[in-house]
Amino acid sequence: MLYEAYELQRSFLASASALAGASSDWMTNPSNPFSQSPFTPIVASGLDVFAHASATYGKPAFGLATTEIDGKTVKVTEKIEAVKPFGQLIHFTRTRAPKDQPKLLIVAPMSGHYATLLRGTVERMLPGHDVWITDWADARQVPLAFGSFDLDDYIDYVVDFLDHIGPGTHVLAVCQPAVPVYAAAALMAAEKHHARPRSITMMGGPIDTREAPTAVNTVATQRPFSWFEQNVIQTVPWFHPGGGRKVYPGFLQLTGFMAMNFGNHLVSHWQMFKHLVDGDDEHAESTKAFYEEYRSVCDMTAEFYLQTIDTVFQSHLLPKGEMMHRDDRVDPGAIKDIALLAVEGERDDISGLGQTKAALTLATNLPDAYKTYYMAPKVGHYGIFNGRRWRTEIAPVVEKFILDADARAKKA
Repeated sequence: MLYEAYELQRSFLASASALAGASSDWMTNPSNPFSQSPFTPIVASGLDVFAHASATYGKPAFGLATTEIDGKTVKVTEKIEAVKPFGQLIHFTRTRAPKDQPKLLIVAPMSGHYATLLRGTVERMLPGHDVWITDWADARQVPLAFGSFDLDDYIDYVVDFLDHIGPGTHVLAVCQPAVPVYAAAALMAAEKHHARPRSITMMGGPIDTREAPTAVNTVATQRPFSWFEQNVIQTVPWFHPGGGRKVYPGFLQLTGFMAMNFGNHLVSHWQMFKHLVDGDDEHAESTKAFYEEYRSVCDMTAEFYLQTIDTVFQSHLLPKGEMMHRDDRVDPGAIKDIALLAVEGERDDISGLGQTKAALTLATNLPDAYKTYYMAPKVGHYGIFNGRRWRTEIAPVVEKFILDADARAKKA
């Protein structure tokens, strides 16, 4: 009944949020005789913060209407290129874009947030790359008639999307998809698939979670597998399209992430309150925009979540050479001509230092010239793919890596 209780609470909070927002607007309205009171900004700001914190947020839009190429502003259009029950492939087409730019597939994490969490990643790569992204579905919106979706299916989706885009595609995997993308590459390399990626950039990915375990890893390993089956898997209520489906709810994932850094989130909201009181709307809106995205969550299928817990966090099957994709063993040694870049953040509290770098060691038959490692100083998990450090320090490393991989392929 946890899911039903959450929905009931969400309904109550939505009403309270709307009332608080309306009250805040009325208190600051010039036609309100009390709007000039010295206490009004304090009360109105408090109501505004509560309204924002208690509101319900749906799937955000990328909202990337333009980009700049060679100093000129060009139009960007989102085009859905391939549709599957549990995800679709979005292509960001740009007017007057050079035809010889590298093709880049960004594989978004299926970890409780929408692909729009990578808006900053997409925006930074748009000027110099032909960008595509995986847009995973909210499991509670997928009817039971479409069947199940697990880690094996995720790998199949990656292979199918790469096949759709075609040979010479570069892949950027952020966090969770590092493992399935790496597995897909190994499987495609083993069969010499024509569309195997030219390069893979893995950013803060849990390739080997035995390296520098974090709080996230501890949560996944301190309890037996049966505990997760019995305590975190819920049934979607019947009033949703995916009613009856077993899922790991997004609100549980969000609760866990918020609890990890609860003090920081309190400070952020306190600062938002102070900005509103001081009339600093620009900084307040920036904080609001972040939390609107951060608190927009979606559900994962139970089978995907549980298989990931077992394969990645508890049994460590990939680094031990025991990971299977259906009836085939995932052999990192099969990767012989796919360039690999491992990016880690020095202060990453989700994927510790060394977890992503392990991917380079596992590819035993890949020449060292194809392997690159970059550790971003003073950067946390989200700073790897979003924010100033991503734009000015990390993205240039990724861009050079992609260009080098293309140059190497042309010489081959």
